[in-house]
Amino acid sequence: MFPPLTPKQTIDKTVREEWGRILASLVGGLKDFQLAEDCLQDAVISAMNHWSKNGLPRSPAGWLITVARRKALDKLRRAQNFAAKQDEISYLLDLENKPIDENLTGTIPDKRLEMIFTCCHPMLDPKSQIALTLRTLGGLSTDEIAGSFLDKSDAMQQRITRAKKKIADAGVPYEIPETADLPGRITSVLSVIYLIFNEGYSATSGENILRTELTNEAIRVARILHILLPEDTEVAGLLALMLLQDSRRQARTDEYGTFISLEMQNRKRWNSSKIAEGISILKATLPRNDIGPYQLQAAISGAHAQSAAWDQTDWQDISALYGLLFEIQPSPVVRINQAIAVSYAQSLEKALTIMEEVSVSPKMQTYQHYHAAMGDLLMRAGKTDPAKDSLRKAMELSNNAKEVSFLANKIQQL
Repeated sequence: MFPPLTPKQTIDKTVREEWGRILASLVGGLKDFQLAEDCLQDAVISAMNHWSKNGLPRSPAGWLITVARRKALDKLRRAQNFAAKQDEISYLLDLENKPIDENLTGTIPDKRLEMIFTCCHPMLDPKSQIALTLRTLGGLSTDEIAGSFLDKSDAMQQRITRAKKKIADAGVPYEIPETADLPGRITSVLSVIYLIFNEGYSATSGENILRTELTNEAIRVARILHILLPEDTEVAGLLALMLLQDSRRQARTDEYGTFISLEMQNRKRWNSSKIAEGISILKATLPRNDIGPYQLQAAISGAHAQSAAWDQTDWQDISALYGLLFEIQPSPVVRINQAIAVSYAQSLEKALTIMEEVSVSPKMQTYQHYHAAMGDLLMRAGKTDPAKDSLRKAMELSNNAKEVSFLANKIQQL
């Protein structure tokens, strides 16, 4: 039996797991990103003091929402434009003596998904749409978002700040888009959901590789989106991809949380129902001949999922799929993964040649996955000293304790 969480541990857990949902609830009523975020941060500070003295509330997330609303009401009453804020003040006063309403209504039957579509407004460039949504609703830190884009944290923070200001200055309404407008925002929405999933699948920082609250949330939201847009092949592809990848969750770590590579995983621990569902979605989607990057990535994950053992993996098929993916999404990240597949399908020499081509990009010098992949390829090629250098560089660039330990073990094997 585990000991009860301390107030600080409860706050950390609530903020990490519930931030996006709480903020979505606040923004939906206040119609102001910055005010909602400021008040939620103030509520977290209040929780640190209050919970230590008076014990933990029955619903930590509910407590934070209630206190954040009260702080917003106080700020609005003191604001210079008090008269212009009467709608928001009336809204907060109506909620003052009511229990928290989690009923979900509207065009999109989920509060988090409603706000994702709202953040992905076409007046913002796609990168800003995704960054803003990940920060405010995905619960990801600026560093985590910057890592997703291979950007510096300062530059990413400035981008997010500008996006908030642009929305405020333009008076963008905080409303659910009409059903006919949903497809026009779908590309950014899918990117947000997948990046949230990726952070949960392989956490960029912290003590654990997995953040299951993020992977579960991404899959849940994708299911709703698939119901809303059943004919969209990339929505289906993304859902299939996440199900197939998440099917390996239990096998990716041991009882101590130590990371286990795909090659060494016990495939009997893979979730067969998620694999079956993901493959079923793919079989229904691919014949429509409207192929996109999520469907191709799902097909790659499906090839792994249907391999009974590592040495039975169809690397020729996977390598060909990565080739198609690179044609429609020519990014260094795709190219690195293609190189790994090529190393098994063709030769290590060919894979290292591809990696040398990728290394021309200046961003690769600070991209952790590039150095980890290069270290693995060099190690398998018998180039011990260069492999150690690459793995050490990957360790330096990692903020995840379990990942650092995994890389250190590789160096030790050399």
